[in-house]
Amino acid sequence: MTAKLSELTGDYVLDPAHTRIGFVARHAMVTKVRGAFHEFEGSAHLDGGDPSRSSGQVVIKAQSIDTGVEQRDQHLRTNDFLDAPNFPDITFRSTAVEVRSETDYRVTGDLTIKDTTRPVTIDFEYTGNAVDPYGNLRLGLEGSVTISRKEYGVTWNAALEGGGVLVGDKVVLEFDISAIRQGG
Repeated sequence: MTAKLSELTGDYVLDPAHTRIGFVARHAMVTKVRGAFHEFEGSAHLDGGDPSRSSGQVVIKAQSIDTGVEQRDQHLRTNDFLDAPNFPDITFRSTAVEVRSETDYRVTGDLTIKDTTRPVTIDFEYTGNAVDPYGNLRLGLEGSVTISRKEYGVTWNAALEGGGVLVGDKVVLEFDISAIRQGG
């Protein structure tokens, strides 16, 4: 880390070329399917002197879901899952930031999927900061949260012959963030 947290105060935007917003869901009760969203934008204000006064928001394009299997991705975009034509954006807006340690933060906010908004709390690890070759100050965060897709109206499933279901209810949302400070 090249700068102290107190020196990082400012407004940041996510660098989509170096940020990953992904997910993991159980399939057929025996394996996990991993994927990511490739279109999103986000911004944050970091108050290095009082991190509890920091805030952030992210808008993810549901249509950009990618699991590496086009047929599955098309199904995930339908009303059975994300209903991307009618609900093109998945959003998160922070409501509170809690300092857990020098590198660990808990961010609470409102996550909206389809037409349902619910509070979630994401634990983030501050992974450091650096000035890139272009003179931009970057900072890194990694975090995840497990949600119930059913709580967001994403309820489609199919019964398996031997018992159980095709798609698990729990989905882990993963955030590997590279953010660039704006305005020097």
